[in-house]
Amino acid sequence: MLSFHAERQMIPHPILLEARQIASNQILMTYDKRTDLASATNVSNYWIRSNMGPVGIASVGMNDALTAENAIRPNMAMITPADNSRMRYILTFRVNAMSGVMYIVLPCFVNLEGMTGFRGENWGPFSRNMFIGM
Repeated sequence: MLSFHAERQMIPHPILLEARQIASNQILMTYDKRTDLASATNVSNYWIRSNMGPVGIASVGMNDALTAENAIRPNMAMITPADNSRMRYILTFRVNAMSGVMYIVLPCFVNLEGMTGFRGENWGPFSRNMFIGM
C-alpha cells in the first residue's frame, strides 16, 4: 500500500515551470501543462515565502508551514490568465514586492484542465519559482 504522499504524487498535475517578476507588484507564472481555470485562478491556492518573513507580497516566512490561514488572500492579490493557453497566469498584488528580498512562489491544489481533486504541491525540483524582488 502506498503512503498518502506517494499516492498523491501519482495523480497527474501541472507543475510550475517558472515564476518571474514582471512589474513591481506582478508575477508571471508558467505551468508545464494546461490547468483547470478555477483552481489556477484561486488565489487561496498560492503562498509566497520570503527570507524576511511575511512582508510585502509574502504570506509566509522560511520556516512557516503552509496552512489555509497563511495562504494569499483575495484582499492581497488576484490572479488572471495571461493569455488563452491555460498555462500562463499573472498574480497581481495590492502592494509592491520589496526590492532585494528573496521570494518563492508555492502553488498547491492546481488541477489539470478537466480534472479536480488534486491535493498536493504544484512545484518540483526543477521549478524556477524563486526570484529576488526588484
